[in-house]
Amino acid sequence: MSELLNKDKRNIWHPFTQLVNSPDPFVVTKGKGAYLYTEDGRKILDAVSSWWVNLHGHSHPHIAAAVAKQALELEHVIFAGFTHEPAIRLSENLLSILPQNQSKVFFSDNGSTAVEVALKMTYQYWYNQGIKRNKTIAFNGAYHGDTFGAMSVGDRGPFSAPFTPYLFDVAFVDCPVYGEEERVYSEFKGLIDQGDVSSFIFEPLVLGSAGMMMYSAEILDRMIAYAQSKEVICIADEVFTGFGRTGQLFAADHLAHKPDIFALSKGLTGGTMALGATTCTEKIIEVYRDNDLMKTFFHGHSFTANPIACAASNASFELLMDDQCQEAIKQLSLLQAQYKLKLESHPKLRNVRQLGTILAMEFDTKMDTSYANEVRHKLYPFFLERNILLRPLGNILYVLPPYIVTPKELSTVYTAIEELLETLEV
Repeated sequence: MSELLNKDKRNIWHPFTQLVNSPDPFVVTKGKGAYLYTEDGRKILDAVSSWWVNLHGHSHPHIAAAVAKQALELEHVIFAGFTHEPAIRLSENLLSILPQNQSKVFFSDNGSTAVEVALKMTYQYWYNQGIKRNKTIAFNGAYHGDTFGAMSVGDRGPFSAPFTPYLFDVAFVDCPVYGEEERVYSEFKGLIDQGDVSSFIFEPLVLGSAGMMMYSAEILDRMIAYAQSKEVICIADEVFTGFGRTGQLFAADHLAHKPDIFALSKGLTGGTMALGATTCTEKIIEVYRDNDLMKTFFHGHSFTANPIACAASNASFELLMDDQCQEAIKQLSLLQAQYKLKLESHPKLRNVRQLGTILAMEFDTKMDTSYANEVRHKLYPFFLERNILLRPLGNILYVLPPYIVTPKELSTVYTAIEELLETLEV
């Protein structure tokens, strides 16, 4: 065991990792393109974009140069009473590609805090008007982050069980997957019609941590339209789906009715460093424009709008909007769609699904779909032994590489999946 790994095991508590019986982590010394390089000489294809954050490949020189330049000019400044060019430029960049109803950007530092900001904005929106609306609607199976507000609107399951007594009440409806749309829509309308709903929060079109659970733009459009007709604020958690993952710049681009608030992170900086952003309409902002100090939005973070993170985001934006990247997203989406057609009738799989650059498949283990499904302990090491990083969600395997992945590299992943299907006993 290396000296670095010894120090890691002695000092560090890793996320989502059991403190006993877990394999040792890989010591990564370098990232380049779609690959991670380890201390012991391995070259691992990152086919999950390092928890879905990496858009343009690791250590992209354009982003790295922007970060280095900014670090020498201004590393950080308090964002209350001060501002700076990287944040101003990033706000312009974001508003230029978000739906036209978006008016202002509030910066934070990760996906969970972007969601917290969105929720607090909506609750205070009603509070500032003296109207009591204190119910949020969310989807069963949702994941919006690990801070308390984000957990409250997420799935109530084993991960949140220790904290359930401390979470605020939320009205949950099932995700309106194929065949369940009308039942869910009827329940949703019934909740809205009670008149006390403040907001409706959703991961548009894909519930990521629920196992890449997908549902149609048509039913989400209907839900947003009805909610907005009753003055319910609609929050799109595009932390995962934003910046091209669904084949469009945002999942909301598949919709006719646009959300009132967006929560953004992950791909925001191209996966380089932590940053969150919450955007909203002028309608939301208007109730905060008041001489009454107590109607101010009293929320902030020490590293709000960190200049280096904003510089990374602006560089990532430039790459994202380049024709080469847009073509790469189209080609990756096409390859994933073609492979989905090849897999969807396989007897060991069920519900193979794809949207844009996202491909997911469920291994038919005769058990309920669950993060704790034991087949995960076969899938994860199988691919790592072949120097491919695919991190299953229980019995659900998904492929979500950075946009710079080549067809040859993607073919390596597909070949490994086929080898697994030939040998795996489920």
